Amino acid sequence: MVGPNKGGNIINTRSLGARLTDARSVWIATIAIPLLLLAPAFWNGYPLLQWDTGGYLARWYEGYLVPSRSTVFGIYLHVGETSDFWLNLGIQTLATLWILQLTLRVLGLARPVRLIAISLALIATTALPWLASMLLTDIFAGLSVLALFILVLHGERISTLEKAVLFAFIAFSAATHSATLAVLLGLCCVGWMLRPWLGRRIPVAGLVQGSLTTVAGAAMLLAANFALSGQLAWTPGGYGVAFGRMLQDGIVAQYLHDHCATEKLKLCPYRNELPPTADDFLWGHSMFNTLGRFKGLNDEMGTIVLRSLAEYPEWQARAALAATADQLMHVATGEGTNGWIPHTYGIIERYIPKQVRPMRAARQQRWHLDFTAINRIHVPVALGSMLLVVILFGRGLWQRRLDDLTLLAGTVTLALLGNAFVCGVISGPHDRYGARMVWVATFVVLIAAARAFARDEADDLFSPRQEVDNSGLVDLVADRPHVIAVRNVEHLRTRNDPAER
Repeated sequence: MVGPNKGGNIINTRSLGARLTDARSVWIATIAIPLLLLAPAFWNGYPLLQWDTGGYLARWYEGYLVPSRSTVFGIYLHVGETSDFWLNLGIQTLATLWILQLTLRVLGLARPVRLIAISLALIATTALPWLASMLLTDIFAGLSVLALFILVLHGERISTLEKAVLFAFIAFSAATHSATLAVLLGLCCVGWMLRPWLGRRIPVAGLVQGSLTTVAGAAMLLAANFALSGQLAWTPGGYGVAFGRMLQDGIVAQYLHDHCATEKLKLCPYRNELPPTADDFLWGHSMFNTLGRFKGLNDEMGTIVLRSLAEYPEWQARAALAATADQLMHVATGEGTNGWIPHTYGIIERYIPKQVRPMRAARQQRWHLDFTAINRIHVPVALGSMLLVVILFGRGLWQRRLDDLTLLAGTVTLALLGNAFVCGVISGPHDRYGARMVWVATFVVLIAAARAFARDEADDLFSPRQEVDNSGLVDLVADRPHVIAVRNVEHLRTRNDPAER
């Protein structure tokens, strides 16, 4: 098929056809993937809303801080109001496409066909399109972990502009939710602890840049809080959320039983009427409302949280371990995304009345959204993906092969554990917290499959049935694919002499 050309490189019909196919695939990926990621929103007729969406939307208008509602994300939503929030969804889908392809690129798997295949698998089997179609911070949790992996471990493989954009993206993601900030900070801390053993596999420059993203995210949040409320303060609510989890575990009831005889606490008259769950206490019709909610009870809740940590350390440790394990199992898609979100409806009606009509016409608001059938696929895929990612990471450690895939699997394993610990221990286990991160595990499994398939292709290409005139031009490295230039490749002709075969 290919004859020698002593004047230079050879481009045959096969290579030219491959280039044309890749060019078409680039256009298909650029157009089709964002549209498919937005398929839930298109079907709904409006961006998907969640119970917490209204709290973020109101930050721009109300001018004060509320627990667990980032002002940075509130400003981000406000920017997209005039477009009925389709601008926000466009940003989320393009960021998803960019980070998916950038991850494949730094791992040497940047063929458009692979990007399309992996993206279609993620869209069909994970919560990714639902996260991208929703006005909520959750899409940035998993994307920021991938972005941090690229910036820290593969900064030398991307351009200066890409580094700058990744840095800004990670900082913004960290500022949108305290749990995301905690996970990213935890990954950076683990990186610093492991660097003495891993050496150049974790570049110091990358770790410094990654660590600074969390600092920039914290500064961004403080600046936004000051700009909107006049207070240079962190987003409130940490004690209240932790209190709710301890109430759910029975720790608060025990503390009140032990101390109400000697201390005057606002909750003492209600110690026998505490609701069973944190959600019932914080967001239902409980004594929390009677006693002034966060403003009236924040100091007392903080006192109980801190003192109970000191008084019941073993109980707290067992509860934390159980909450982390429980959170790992909570991975279903769609929690809080249904027709019953009155607070969000009220915020839109009060502050953005022009959007009431399209919002009310959406399928979600007419109760046409049901995740039962979807989770028959999503839940087993998510649980299986987590198990396979741990196996990939463990196999790499067992074989002492810390290649790019092993490091990615390790990063995602730690992110899943960190996310489960932070969310499970502080807020209590919820499906929403697991679904926003676990799709990244499926992505890693698909990358591993793509790499195995790519190696099979390479084995076929450089099989013993071919020979290269100048072997010095070819340097095959087992742990990563390379692009090489080869001249004068001849396929072996049938030879009659057995010694020449």
